[in-house]
Amino acid sequence: MVSSLLETYGVDLDIGRDTTFHEDLGLESIDLVTLASMLEDRYGPEVNLAAFLAELDMDDVIGLRIGMLVDFVASTTSGVRQWA
Repeated sequence: MVSSLLETYGVDLDIGRDTTFHEDLGLESIDLVTLASMLEDRYGPEVNLAAFLAELDMDDVIGLRIGMLVDFVASTTSGVRQWA
């Protein structure tokens, strides 16, 4: 999904668990809104990116990494909450 989002900007980068949304990918908060919609469409409303981000402190939101998002989605879809 992140690769698809990046394609809209013509960006093609290798993405790993430590890749950051802001610094490495240059994505802004509006892009996270788009990503949240994509996640909800695929996994349902229980994968609530806004709620996940609201539980993080500002530094963690700014430094959000792909691995953090993957862990959140995995824990939410498995019913085990791991990100807190």
